[in-house]
Amino acid sequence: MDFQAGILQDGSPMESLEKQLICPICLEMFSKPVVILPCQHNLCRKCANDVFQAANPYWQGRSSVISGGRFRCPSCRHEVLLDRHGVYGLQRNLLVENIIDIYKQECSSRPLKKGEHPMCKEHEDERINIYCVTCEVPTCSMCKVFGAHKDCEVAPLQTVFQGQKTELNNCISMLVAGNDRIQTIISQLEDSCQSTEENSEAAKRELCARFDALAALLEEKKAELLQRISQEQADKTAFIQSLICQYKEQLEKSSRLVETAIQAAEETGGAAFLM
Repeated sequence: MDFQAGILQDGSPMESLEKQLICPICLEMFSKPVVILPCQHNLCRKCANDVFQAANPYWQGRSSVISGGRFRCPSCRHEVLLDRHGVYGLQRNLLVENIIDIYKQECSSRPLKKGEHPMCKEHEDERINIYCVTCEVPTCSMCKVFGAHKDCEVAPLQTVFQGQKTELNNCISMLVAGNDRIQTIISQLEDSCQSTEENSEAAKRELCARFDALAALLEEKKAELLQRISQEQADKTAFIQSLICQYKEQLEKSSRLVETAIQAAEETGGAAFLM
């Protein structure tokens, strides 16, 4: 309690506290109920539901037969998985809600200082409380009645503020939903890339296995044909060698016969020749 009182008495800690209580979607102070995401960041339940509906356009509500859903935290992009209750299944952050109550009570009890509201530069004692639609700038009532904006079209400042803030919130929701869709596409492309790599590696392994089997078959057929050629070579060589031996024997016999015939032809005696 002493620590809280010390914070609330100082303007700077109050501003720091207020920044911590701003919803990242609507850029306003959290509205009850406040839900806490698994990543420990907080959102207004309405803002969380808007982001969830944008990321899950076919989710029909709490009574839907579709179970669960998912969206990404706008603060850290952590993926939040929900059950069939959707955003209503998220836990409320009662601590943040209590801090908001204390903060609002303290702000309501503090006197409004002059410097806390923008003042007109032309009329220092006049607050800026209207919006010049023609010039698209905030101004004061005196500027409209007597000043530079007396011929311009004006509108209540709060009305223009709420309209532009609503438009900004809608744009933020659209951007968050668009980011979620882009992240989903990136995840799908990454999965496709991984599947392509895995399928390619499997196809390479299968192709190598088939070519290895084919190479082994060709090598076996090669060895078989080489063995057959070698066997035929050996058989034919042996046959030819046997013919060579036979012809050599016949040649030797013929040569001896020629020598004998020559010796007989050289004999001069008739009786010796005939013998």
